[in-house]
Amino acid sequence: MRRALALAALGPARGVNPRVGCVILSASGEVVAEGWHRGAGTAHAEVDALSQAADGAARGATAVVTLEPCNHTGRTGPCSEALIAAGVARVVFAVDDPGARSRGGAARLREAGVDVIGGVLADEVEGFLADWLFAVRHDRPFTTLKWASSLDGRTAAADGTSRWITGPAARERVHEQRAASDAILVGTGTVLADDPSLTARDAAGALREHQPVPVVVGLRGIPDDAALWNHPQAPILLKTHELRDALHELQQRGIRSLYVEAGPTLADALIAADLVDEFAIYLAPTLIGGPRTATGDLGVRSIMEQRRLELGSVERLGDDVLITARPVAADLHSSLRDEPISGHAAH
Repeated sequence: MRRALALAALGPARGVNPRVGCVILSASGEVVAEGWHRGAGTAHAEVDALSQAADGAARGATAVVTLEPCNHTGRTGPCSEALIAAGVARVVFAVDDPGARSRGGAARLREAGVDVIGGVLADEVEGFLADWLFAVRHDRPFTTLKWASSLDGRTAAADGTSRWITGPAARERVHEQRAASDAILVGTGTVLADDPSLTARDAAGALREHQPVPVVVGLRGIPDDAALWNHPQAPILLKTHELRDALHELQQRGIRSLYVEAGPTLADALIAADLVDEFAIYLAPTLIGGPRTATGDLGVRSIMEQRRLELGSVERLGDDVLITARPVAADLHSSLRDEPISGHAAH
């Protein structure tokens, strides 16, 4: 199984499909063939491995695969049927497929008389597939809400200026987190007010190798000369205020991790809808005062209604502090708990 996991790591880390590896063993335990999934539209790991095996070599063999073989027809056929047709006698897998359409391969294999064993090295594979599993199980990306503020919770001065509240070390960390995200989400208000580039850059100002997809949600139009039109990735414009639907659409597009850099209106709406899985809060040792707070009305009418967070980590970055926290009641996969946050925004 660990060899299958190493093969899975050769596949693309982003996209609609998971990274999956497969090893086919003869009855005597010798490796007959190996395979992995190379991205949407290509052969799944099991079919890739079967294609490498000599004619008849898979009959009576054991297929070891990191994810339960799929049981549906998409761009490719069901892996369960391919294994049955090849005469595989046993299938060993780590994690159940959570997909509403793709799951059920184990049951189909057992129905055909194949010996099936699940749960082998499940924790390791769960950790490896954490972002994909979360997105499929929740029908949306893992969503991090980020802001930078003064100690008194202000994200800008009274005149709207906000550059820079935090220092260079904090801003560099934000760019690292942006580069680790599949996409960055802002509202149309942020685009109109700040004209952000939504890129991930290194300390020298050069574009990093991975650039998250810029996403803008809201009904207002975006100016033709907006900086995001020069982004290396084509922007996604979601003309809606239905945030759960918007996040579901992003998941359908293969976005697993979403970094949100929003003003209080969008931030409040995401929090109220329980769509924030992690908070990345940068605090600078300064006081600003005034009306421009990180959040607005969260619907908290008494102290008993406050939204409790579970503190994940506190990290000093120069003179600033990064606090990572998660909603106490969030149903999050534990393997994501210590992963770095990803994302972007003006500090």
